[in-house]
Amino acid sequence: MIGTAVRRATDDEAAAAIAGYTVVNDISVRDFQNRTTQFMPGKAWERSTPVGPHLVVGETDGPPRLPIRCEVDGVVMQSSNTAELCFGPIELIRYISTFTTLVPGDLIVTGTPGGVGVARDPQVFLRRGQTVVTRVDGIGECRNLCI
Repeated sequence: MIGTAVRRATDDEAAAAIAGYTVVNDISVRDFQNRTTQFMPGKAWERSTPVGPHLVVGETDGPPRLPIRCEVDGVVMQSSNTAELCFGPIELIRYISTFTTLVPGDLIVTGTPGGVGVARDPQVFLRRGQTVVTRVDGIGECRNLCI
């Protein structure tokens, strides 16, 4: 989460702009996501991206190697760690701040580990009544009931 406004950030400015870290359930509305080659329509639905409930303040370059897991009804669907992120927090802030000003409260969602349901064979999709729990050790968990 961004804590200080930043535009065209240097590494030091990007690090200083970080308020802390939280957990996000990177939920996709697949029918809209697949209407075009752009993922944005499937990621931008109101109330479809659960966040939190905690904000953890700490290392500015991101947690070094924290396990990340996503479970659906207790079954592990995704498992990785923060060291496997394609881009670190400072690099992301530097890049994003080249085309937009980041302001306090902005969230940068870094993506999701392999194992998403649409990429499985057979494909797996969330259903009403299922519970999705996304955890990052040391930061917390985001628990959501599909409705």
